[in-house]
Amino acid sequence: MSSIHPVILCGGSGTRLWPSSRKDKPKPFLPLVGERTLFEATLDRCADSARFAPVTVVTGAAHLPLVESQLGDARQAGIIVEPAAKNTAAAIALAAARLPEDAVMLVCPSDHHIADGRAFCEAASAAAKLARNGWLVSFGIAPQSPETGFGYIRRGDPLEGGFKVDRFVEKPNLETAKGFLADGGYSWNGGIFAFRAVSFMDELRRHRPDIAAGVEAAVAAGRSEGCRFHPDADSFSAIKGDSIDYAVMENTDRAAMVPVDMGWSDIGNFQALRDARTGDADGNRVSGNVELVDCRNILAQSDGPRISVIGLSDVAVIVDGDEILVTTMEGAQKVGKLKGAANQ
Repeated sequence: MSSIHPVILCGGSGTRLWPSSRKDKPKPFLPLVGERTLFEATLDRCADSARFAPVTVVTGAAHLPLVESQLGDARQAGIIVEPAAKNTAAAIALAAARLPEDAVMLVCPSDHHIADGRAFCEAASAAAKLARNGWLVSFGIAPQSPETGFGYIRRGDPLEGGFKVDRFVEKPNLETAKGFLADGGYSWNGGIFAFRAVSFMDELRRHRPDIAAGVEAAVAAGRSEGCRFHPDADSFSAIKGDSIDYAVMENTDRAAMVPVDMGWSDIGNFQALRDARTGDADGNRVSGNVELVDCRNILAQSDGPRISVIGLSDVAVIVDGDEILVTTMEGAQKVGKLKGAANQ
């Protein structure tokens, strides 16, 4: 059976994890859960050469030094250097246009945490089998709570190893999300996909021919530089970007999903980061010089000065360099709106 080709997307600035995450070193390249960075952990999950082909990394020029410094044993990786940020549909299409038509792509964000690597690999194999039969497959993450920050997938008729997608659902309000959880037929859309390169490009040409044409022109006029590939900047910069969800997955009639429970988190804010780490008996997660008294469910981390907290619950206190952030967990979603986060 042919190998699965991992395509790892490295982009974004991770402003909701400021000040830990900065534009010059965003969250994929930080050791937020354990000693390995999120990007390194993504590489680790795709390291089994019996199952996976060498990875393709799609990133911008600003993050290229970080990518190359953290590749480790994945030195056979191919790196596509985006001339501009045009969202996920174009980024994935760059990889699809460079891979063999029949290659089964496994698209993985570089900044997610997955606790159960075995479950991830089993889901990847199930998704690849569907992809070889022409399906465009989403990983349907087993929902743990009525989250309003994620899109959802409603499963349809069963397939061998998965289900047809009945519909994709935008981020719901809380009451709707509670209904989805009670229904049992909904999964979180975790942004992990599998499909043949030719299947994806055919659907992109069908639903967003402008993106497909722009990417194909950029690849045709691009140049190689060792393991790096540089698409033509003029052709690529003219593309009107869109996400894979809007451009393809919500429009195709070949959408499928594989349900998976693998301890997934997008580490999208400090509450998610707290919950992804192992806590003490009071649910506190600390790193660095921290002292807590009568506290519960606190995330406190410092790269230098002492943090002292008394009698608080569900609060994050982050010290990074000369920046300090204090937020309730309820307010963690708004960190990216701070001027400091926007400027750094």
